[in-house]
Amino acid sequence: MSNHLLSKSSFVKGCQCSKALYLYCHHPQLKDELSESKQTIFTQGHQVGELAQSLFPDGIKLKKEYDFDFDKGLELTKQYLSKPDVALYEAPFLHNEILSILDILVSKNGRWYAYEVKSSTGIKDEVIWDAALQYYVIKNSGLNIDDFFIVYINNQYVRHGEIDVKQLFTIESVRDRILPLQEFVSEKVEELKAVLKSPSVPDIDIGLYCEKPYICDFMGHCWKHIPDYSVFNIGNLGKEKQYDLYYNGIVRIEDIPDDYKLNDKQRTEVSSALTNTPVIKKQEIRDFLSGINYPVYFLDFETFFPAVPMFDNSRPYRQISFQYSLHYLDSKDSDLQHFEYLAEADYKIDPRIGFIEALLAQTEKPGDILVYNISFERTRLIELAQDFPQYSGAIADIISRIKDLMIPFQNRYYYTPAMRGSHSIKAVLPALMPGMSYGDLEINQGGQASSAFVNLYEETNTEIIAKTRANLLDYCKLDTLAMVKILKVLEGV
Repeated sequence: MSNHLLSKSSFVKGCQCSKALYLYCHHPQLKDELSESKQTIFTQGHQVGELAQSLFPDGIKLKKEYDFDFDKGLELTKQYLSKPDVALYEAPFLHNEILSILDILVSKNGRWYAYEVKSSTGIKDEVIWDAALQYYVIKNSGLNIDDFFIVYINNQYVRHGEIDVKQLFTIESVRDRILPLQEFVSEKVEELKAVLKSPSVPDIDIGLYCEKPYICDFMGHCWKHIPDYSVFNIGNLGKEKQYDLYYNGIVRIEDIPDDYKLNDKQRTEVSSALTNTPVIKKQEIRDFLSGINYPVYFLDFETFFPAVPMFDNSRPYRQISFQYSLHYLDSKDSDLQHFEYLAEADYKIDPRIGFIEALLAQTEKPGDILVYNISFERTRLIELAQDFPQYSGAIADIISRIKDLMIPFQNRYYYTPAMRGSHSIKAVLPALMPGMSYGDLEINQGGQASSAFVNLYEETNTEIIAKTRANLLDYCKLDTLAMVKILKVLEGV
């Protein structure tokens, strides 16, 4: 029977934290809500898996035949194992109450080869755990595996024309890495099965494993005793120091000892919280503002980064710029102007071309260009210049005019307790301009914007398309309007 306690995904979850495994199996209602961006990652992973099947064409899609009837799937796998030179997609195996569904299983000249597909660009430890478990299950269910491979994305591949799957994917044997882990897997399986059969939730406190190798699905549940503003919010303190404070009973900002070693920025933040007073370093702000000259543009980009390149002259996970918002002030007292660009979600049209041409046209007049976190926009522009050298000269001019509005907040020239350790624009805007925030927007995060635009490629409902596009424009527009407001506050100092 296919009744099973563990799968490869739950095994990896248990290796990260046995409490997470227990909650996943016995209290799934406590899981955090799945975000749109995380759902997009899952969807992308499925798409990569299906594309990798074309490396071994004419294979048998077993899952279509058994769906979630694993008893039927196990029987089908058994039947096909007797056939020569066959490729099986998503073949299930069962051993010791562990169900493993292998991405690709190939028979050639009487020998069997296993392939596990990942949408990553390399092989991390957790991938090896996954492969080691699968080898354990398949081997002990009676099939001798001659080699085990990980198929992952080659991030140096550049698309030209149709996708070349042999160039897109890297295939690497991990047999020598998983064989020494078989004893560990056997012991870990019994440990995790005992956890699942226990009548109570494991008594495990929060720790570094809450976010590594994956962000846990139950952080909302396990972290509910942590206040909204705590030692975990102190800027750049580092996870190890944060947990060191926590394990010593120091959770609230006001509990941090006076002699605890903090750098100047962190001490500024803590002192501001303790006294509930803002820190405003006027001279540093004046020096920063002296480097900004009108006219001034306020610019923000939105991007998405597909695992499989969608357009010619792009690589896996290359950031594809599809939208910008641009506010413009000719002088301190002039009327505010706004420009924007949002590409059409059409597989036949590379959004980067329209993006570049619109941006160049709308920043033609001289003027400083303010962004918030210069590394993002500058890197995107450098990539666009590399991908489209015909525009490189004009793009270089834009890059030379960019200045970073984040600096006064990153350096704590201006800090208020309401920022709660963050210098992101989403923390700074409501702290400086009470009543203005991203909270009322349908789309209010960059990852959410990326996912929303990607979903438009498959959307056919015109009302949903129109609403999503309006939400995207609202979100990006607020980013640059926020910069306008922030600059005015700094000038008011």
